[in-house]
Amino acid sequence: MRVLIAFDKFKDALTAPEACSLATATLQEVRPDWHADPCPLADGGEGFATILTAAAGGSWHPVEATGPRGKIAPAGFGLVDTAKLSAAAHARLDLGAARSLAVIEMASASGLQSLAPADRDPWQTDTRGTGQLIRAAIDAGAEALLLGVGGSATHDVGIGALTALGWQALRADGSPIERVCPAGWGELAQLVPSLLTLPPIRIACDVANPLLGERGAATVFGPQKGLQPADLPRLEAETARVATLLGTAAGRPGLESTPGAGAAGGIAYGLLTAANAQLVPGFDLVEDWLELSQRISAAELVITGEGRFDESSLEGKGPGALARRALDEGKQVWVLAGAVDVPSPPVGITLAAVTPPGTPLAEALPATATNLARTLRQQLAPAPTD
Repeated sequence: MRVLIAFDKFKDALTAPEACSLATATLQEVRPDWHADPCPLADGGEGFATILTAAAGGSWHPVEATGPRGKIAPAGFGLVDTAKLSAAAHARLDLGAARSLAVIEMASASGLQSLAPADRDPWQTDTRGTGQLIRAAIDAGAEALLLGVGGSATHDVGIGALTALGWQALRADGSPIERVCPAGWGELAQLVPSLLTLPPIRIACDVANPLLGERGAATVFGPQKGLQPADLPRLEAETARVATLLGTAAGRPGLESTPGAGAAGGIAYGLLTAANAQLVPGFDLVEDWLELSQRISAAELVITGEGRFDESSLEGKGPGALARRALDEGKQVWVLAGAVDVPSPPVGITLAAVTPPGTPLAEALPATATNLARTLRQQLAPAPTD
């Protein structure tokens, strides 16, 4: 039996590589005659850069970057040789003659997971650290950049990242603003483009939200970043004003309604406008990069999962998308998750919650590895014979 083991992260408990490693060891213990193909999954958030870099045999480059509220923290980026990418990933990225590709995840420098709940406030956060990673990658020789934008703590339309790349933010009297976050946007009167020439930038993104409006960045994603309901109209108005300033300065106005421009607090809009970046479908790219289609075809059983598996998991990314692709090919599919909430699962999927019912979250998280291994052993145990 050939088994594809493809877990995403169990948030705050296990990384995707840790979950895959644990499941592989358990499989080899219980079913030593079965063959495991471990394949950690990544969306555009935590783990995106390390997983894709490792899969392509790239090198990791540690960098200290400014966090979303100004605290310096360890981060980094990967460098991969584009010749080592699958043909499908190379074609999807459309990088031309670029040979060295930097893989960066916004979550490492500007991520929500780096802030305690009390510190989550989109008025006070910025994307300088993400810009610092981009600059460091360029200095290291990257000829193209791939940015995953999941898990951000920010809503600064990418202005912080752009200032780290040489853009100037000026007051009405021409004096520079050293740190530009939404709380200080009232002082912002002009943006001046950088003289730095940027390589091609691709943004891995699975959302289609525009920058503004009822499906925009502030309305949809602001609350999870700490935005208070009463502050939404003001943040929306200021976002529109700053976006206009940026569009005018870059000579590319009117991209606010572009599907995906609202991703990660509008950093997608900022890079589309100021750096001519392009959006690529995140999970489709990961699927191409990891050659998931071929690995699903070669497997007889697919085991996947994440911290929580619910109806939204089946709507196009991560373990849910993998499960649907595997079902389409007639494969057995097991989904093991910390919590499961799918009232009507697709026919053919075996769902199992690894956390015992009623376990408080504070107890469940540190026991995730133990519970995952126990649940998988139960699933793998040979059926009793008469």
